[in-house]
Amino acid sequence: MTINRPAPSARRQSSAGRRTLENLLAPVGVAINGDAPWDIRVHDERFYEYVLARGTLALGESYMSGWWDCERLDELVFRALRRDLDHRIVGWRSRLFLAEMRLRNLQTLHYSRQVAEQHYDLGNHFFERMLGRTMNYSCAWFRDGASLDEAQDAKMDLVARKLQLCPGDRVLDIGCGWGSMARFAAERCGCEVLGVTISREQLAYARVKAPGLDFRLLDYRDPELRRLGPFDKIVSIGMFEHVGRRNYEAFFSGVQRLLTDDGLFLLHTIFNDHAAADPWINKYIFPNGMLPSQVDLARTTRGRFVIEDFHNFGADYDRTLMAWHQNYSRYEAEPEFPYPLRFKRMWRYYLLTYAGSFRARRRNHLGQIVMSKHGVLGGYRSVR
Repeated sequence: MTINRPAPSARRQSSAGRRTLENLLAPVGVAINGDAPWDIRVHDERFYEYVLARGTLALGESYMSGWWDCERLDELVFRALRRDLDHRIVGWRSRLFLAEMRLRNLQTLHYSRQVAEQHYDLGNHFFERMLGRTMNYSCAWFRDGASLDEAQDAKMDLVARKLQLCPGDRVLDIGCGWGSMARFAAERCGCEVLGVTISREQLAYARVKAPGLDFRLLDYRDPELRRLGPFDKIVSIGMFEHVGRRNYEAFFSGVQRLLTDDGLFLLHTIFNDHAAADPWINKYIFPNGMLPSQVDLARTTRGRFVIEDFHNFGADYDRTLMAWHQNYSRYEAEPEFPYPLRFKRMWRYYLLTYAGSFRARRRNHLGQIVMSKHGVLGGYRSVR
């Protein structure tokens, strides 16, 4: 039997790559083929040079391909980000991706629908199994040992109190998802609600679950939406990450036109310090996404809105993602799970590495921002 071994030059290159990665990982307490649950266990020697050349994009792709494993991906990412290791392993493909994000508008009306088709239209049954009863695909608000469902209910109650929702208020939910917040506002607060989404699967689900509410397949830029205003309150939860820097002006101008002069607007969004998205997440999970920075938010709201309240509870996204992963793991283990191994590894990598990024508190954060057009007379009272 003939055994195919790598050429000596390839073996030397692999060894050099391994030493480089070992030296980078040692300060964060991560080893190659070590015994700790956050250590990397390499199954394919191509892993080293591939990751060093292509950065975080290659890290995720090689995991999907089974080149390496890690028992606690969340802890691996937490340790790496706490020491800014991602800034030291970028790779040319990642640099190319970041340059393209800055130069092109990847969130036009045409491109924006890709995320609905690739991600949100994956299947309502899939998301029911992962998200739980409330079908909230955004950060929950955990208090006093609450379960995921209880924490999502608490988040919606928090949003309602921040917006001071009252019976008879006309409410617009931009990016309404499966309709959870819209139903909460209508059933608990007596509001008249319009929910808009660009996902056909989400729209169908929302209409079935709340047949008496108005849900429509509309983009925030659609001229039809302008004709449906004004609204006393506007909310957007977990949608702004898909707007993109080149469209922030259009988004906030649209909200400004649709909101009554004494109304309130609540924006619930992930943000970070560098106004970008991870290349792997962008390619495989949320195509054409772009996380805003605090500078972006301040610049594009200035002159349009008064910031009444800013609430960062990004640490709760760690708990939310770990709860989603627990739900997903139970579903994945069932014999009738319909997706192949590569999908399983992709989804596991997404949930656990994202959890680690919020745990690290160095890159990704979650903010709820309450805004008014002219300032609330007498002052706005923050609620928690």
